[in-house]
Amino acid sequence: MKKLFYVVVFLSAFAFAKPANAQVNVSINIGSQPLWGPSGYDYARYYYMPEMDVYYDVSSRHYTYYNGGQWVSHRSLPSRYGRYDMHRTYKVVMNDSRPWRNHRRHRDHYHGYSRNYNQVSLRDYGRGHKHHGKSYKKAHKEYRKAEKRHAKHYRERSSRRDRDYRNVRGMW
Repeated sequence: MKKLFYVVVFLSAFAFAKPANAQVNVSINIGSQPLWGPSGYDYARYYYMPEMDVYYDVSSRHYTYYNGGQWVSHRSLPSRYGRYDMHRTYKVVMNDSRPWRNHRRHRDHYHGYSRNYNQVSLRDYGRGHKHHGKSYKKAHKEYRKAEKRHAKHYRERSSRRDRDYRNVRGMW
């Protein structure tokens, strides 16, 4: 009788049990990033290209740019952007929602990168691939040197500006 009771309890547990609905959602969009995107990022919502003043939405593959007094979004860029090389222009990864709302801050902060062509794109990532005719390792080394020169230049510039400001304040 005891065995029969355990068998009934065991079978009723299977009859009334709900299946588990465990779901795991991992959002990594490496496969959906364009080949001209910067390497080293496993997730990017938007790219801001300071040279062009354009945002690119990675998930919907739309460009957002200022046109006629408002921000418009399209799958392709108008002809006035045709002279820009997407593989060479500098890209800033942004994960904000609608980053063009803070466009003035982005433009002021990243305008110094508008002619920086040393960023490694996804298509150049890996051994044996060439980056503008050079090996990846050599190009990466040159990129780091250029980055240090850039940082040094702006450090010196800001210290000169601070020194000049102190001198001007002392005169009054």
